[in-house]
This record gives sequence, C-alpha cells and structure tokens, in this order.
Amino acid sequence: MFADRSEAGRRLAEKLRPLAGEDVVVLGLPRGGVPVAFEVADAIGAPLDVILVRKLGVPIRPELAFGAIGEDGVRVLNHDIIKGAALRPEDMATVESRERAELERRSAHIRRGRPKVDLTGRTAIVVDDGIATGATIRAACQVARAQGAARVVVATPVCPPDTAVRLRQEADDVVCVLTPRSLTSIGQWYADFTQIGEEQVSELLSCVTGMSEEVWIEAGDTALPGELVVPRGARTVVVFVHGSGSSRSSPRNRYVASAMHKAGLGTLLFDLLTSAEETHRANVFDISLLAGRLGQATEWLRAYLPHVAVCYFGASTGAAAALWAAAVPHADVAAVVSRGGRPDLAEARLAEVEAPTLLIVGGDDRQVLELNRAAQALLRCENRLAVVPGAGHLFEEPGALEAVSALAREWFTRHLPQGASRHGAEA
Repeated sequence: MFADRSEAGRRLAEKLRPLAGEDVVVLGLPRGGVPVAFEVADAIGAPLDVILVRKLGVPIRPELAFGAIGEDGVRVLNHDIIKGAALRPEDMATVESRERAELERRSAHIRRGRPKVDLTGRTAIVVDDGIATGATIRAACQVARAQGAARVVVATPVCPPDTAVRLRQEADDVVCVLTPRSLTSIGQWYADFTQIGEEQVSELLSCVTGMSEEVWIEAGDTALPGELVVPRGARTVVVFVHGSGSSRSSPRNRYVASAMHKAGLGTLLFDLLTSAEETHRANVFDISLLAGRLGQATEWLRAYLPHVAVCYFGASTGAAAALWAAAVPHADVAAVVSRGGRPDLAEARLAEVEAPTLLIVGGDDRQVLELNRAAQALLRCENRLAVVPGAGHLFEEPGALEAVSALAREWFTRHLPQGASRHGAEA
C-alpha cells in the first residue's frame, strides 16, 4: 500500500532509474497521474508534461471508444469499432466537437500558456496513479505516438497483470510497482487518495518548468500589478512588501529577489499602492491598508499556486505591514524578514506574530536600530536582530545589500515547512 501519490511516484521512479540520462519525457495523465509523474521526472532528471486525451465514445455506448483525441488536432480512430457500430460521420463529428471543447478547456486551465514538450523521436513515459482496465492510458499511448514519440513506456504504481499484458499491444514496455490479481479500485492501494484538482496539476508543472509572469492582483476595487517568478523546482514564494508602493521596481528589492531565485525560492514583487495613492504620503504609513492589501495578495497567490509555502520580505513601512499581516490568525506565513523596517508601526500586533522573524538593520541607522530593539522585545515568536556593520538605512554601502541577501536567504531556507524545500532551496 502507498501512503499517497508522492510516495507511489518515488517507488515507481526506482524502477525507472535505468532510463535516467536518456532522451525521455515523463507524461502524467491529469489529474491523479501528475503527482506520481512529478516524482518520477524529478528522480530521473527528465522533463515533465501532461498528456491530455479524451476518449471518443460511441453515442449509445459511451464506455466503448471508437477513438481518442489529443492536443494540436491529434485524432486516433478505431475503424473496426466505427464499422461495427455503423457510425455515421455526423455522429462522430458531434462527439468529437464536444470532447475537443473539453480538451481545449482543460489544456488552457492546466497549461496557462506553457508550450507542450516536443515528443518527436523521444521516449515517452506515460504515467497514471493506477490502471484498472487501461482504456484511457491506451488512448494516451496512441496520442503520444501520433505526437512523434519513438518509444512509449507505460508506468504506474499499481496494475493487474492481465491489464499489463494487454497494454503491451500499445506500449513498448509496461512498468509497475504492484501487480495485484484483483483490483476493485485504485484508491484501495493508497492511504491518502485525495482528489487532485486542475490547479494542483498546473502548479506541479510550474514547479518543474519554472515560470516568470506579469500578474494583476485584485485588492478590493483596485488591481495591483506584480511580477511572479518561480524557478524550476521552487516550492516557496517570498512576497516582497514595500511601503512606498514601489516593491516591483525597487532596485534593492530586485537585487534581493535575484538572490532568492539563485537559492531556489520564488518571488512575488507587486505594488501595494497605485501611482495615485502613493502621492498621498499618509497612505504609505497606513499600515492597516497595506497589510490588508498584502493579505489579499497572499490569498491570490495561494489560489494560484495552492501548495507553495509563503514568506514575507518587508522594507520600511512594508515591514510593519508584513508583521501585521503575519499576525492575522491562521495566516500560515512560514517566515518574515524585515530590512531597515519599522516594526514599531505594528506594535499592537507584534505579540501575535507566530512566524519566525528576522530584523535586519544597518549599524549606522541608529534611530531605526533602537526602534527595532524595542520591537524585538515585544515579539513572542522565534526572532533575531541582525545588524549589518557600517550600513545605513538604504544599505547602499559596498557589500551591505549582499549581506542582507545572505541573511534573508539563510533565514527563509532554515524556516521552511517540512517538505517545502525538497524541490526548492535544496534543488
């Protein structure tokens, strides 16, 4: 029995290690096959993609497939079934039109503009979380060949031996971890067989392929522009919080963000205030407003990438907003870093912060240093005050920003939730 799809994928990957280093592509069948395929691709160092197929069912017997379709107009037909069922061209066209529309909807939702991995001349490893009759995966094998795969390998954690024999009519090889003689349901072989959503499938693809996108975040009646960068394998995103509203364009924040990317961490840089709002100085010090916007951005991020760990990196009044937002019950923020921050502006909320907090202050920024020392005394979470010798408030001195980056990177990677760094900081 498997604990979950991830463990099943790791055990399956052990049987596929002889393929490591070859020109292979791992293809997961959405939705349950993708978490298994993710582990396989990670273990053997191969690209991961999905293979989207829709069976074309005979109208009066939908379970009987007269063919299958895939992306880019790929169509595979079973002419014996078509002849035996006396299907008319218009009947087949109606079924194909319906299934093509659903295929395109799923493709747009899952891929989010990411191109397919080219299969031409390569070995395609088609992965599902379990196979009972094998009808869908047989169609996937046909589609993979139609897309140019030179060799097709079916891989699954659990499959009955008679089904595995039948699959060899479509695949060059079939690899299974368990081959029980009776298989009433795939879920009986998993302790956790929670349903996988399309959002999770898209996220796993992002974790393997990486992403860099311009995004818009809805915050009440306001849309805030941002830049989301998720390196290959990243399972953690650091949200940058800048009180002046220029988080996205701040050269200091962009420098630190680059250091996070090199450590395998994703980043979200976005503007907490619009250009018009920023002209009113009072908005920069409206910590409740800034923290509310940050909370909405965090909700957006978790909906977009449901399984990433979230950290905050705040500067100046943005640091107060980060601590304020982290103090909200069930905020579930993995860690907070403040650079030259004003945590004193969140004084009423500091005792409620649970996320491990690092306060970084320049040694020559004496007034802010004293404010941070006083704020540190109010924190009840794990915390540390790090002083960068000779640095001022903006950390413009030679080596100062490098020191900030190193401190932040170490703090974030040390305080990630268990498992969050496996495909991130340790990658």
